[in-house]
Formats: sequence, C-alpha cells, structure tokens
Amino acid sequence: MNSTRIILPDNNCCAFCDYLNGVRPFSILHRDDLVAVLITREQRGDPHLLVIPVRHVPTIIEVNSDELAQIGIALRQVTKAIVKSYNKKGVSIWQNNGISASQSIAHLHFHIAGTLDNGGTNWGDVPELTLSETDIICDRIKLAFTIK
Repeated sequence: MNSTRIILPDNNCCAFCDYLNGVRPFSILHRDDLVAVLITREQRGDPHLLVIPVRHVPTIIEVNSDELAQIGIALRQVTKAIVKSYNKKGVSIWQNNGISASQSIAHLHFHIAGTLDNGGTNWGDVPELTLSETDIICDRIKLAFTIK
C-alpha cells in the first residue's frame, strides 16, 4: 500500500514479485529473506543489475530499516563484483520513486550498472536480452559476489 502522495505506475501485477515467486523466469544472482539481486534484461550498463527487497515495497518510504540495511550491503557487494569481474572504472547506482521520477514498476528497486567504455550508462532504448544471455552475466558476476 502506498501511503504517500507519490503517484505510482499502475501495474496490474508486480513483475518483480512474479520473478521472485517463479511465475516468470528471470536471472537471480542472490536471494535471501530480505533482498534479491536480479540481472535485468534491459542492460543500460556493463553489466546492469537490480537490488530489490523481497517483500513487495512500492517506494523507499515504505522500506523498513532491516531491508534498507541489507539493500545497502547488497549494493556494496554488487559494486565490488562488477568492478572485479568486469574491470570497471566506474559504477552508477540510481533509484526512482513515482511516475514523475521514471519509476516503471511499483516495487522498490535500485539500479546498479558498470559504466560504459565511453562513460555513463545508456538512457535510450536498449534491446531486451534473452534469459540465456542474462544467465551468462549472472554466472560471470557470481564468481566475484558474496554477501558479507
């Protein structure tokens, strides 16, 4: 439930909850009781992952302290894994709340992406990767990823 004035996208069902519940296939790097790390099919960086709470939480306003702490730890560990496995000189992290902030799925999620060779990330249209392609990214990152 959104208890704020933030106007959220009207998703009939939550894609992230469907991924976590196995309703729709998706590459999942990590999942525990509080957070999950997903490999997005829309790669805006090299690579581009998502860190989300497992519980359905619409915005950062509704996340609880335990979830937020674990999200922070996951973001740090994903950053380390991206830098190590992709030899990146930069990593971008962003998070949107509400339609006017470009939130497209009403489930809190943090984007984390290794910067492109020419810097930054790709904000334009990007091709949607197949599950087998995101699984390859997942396998590469998994070698360097741990939650501590």
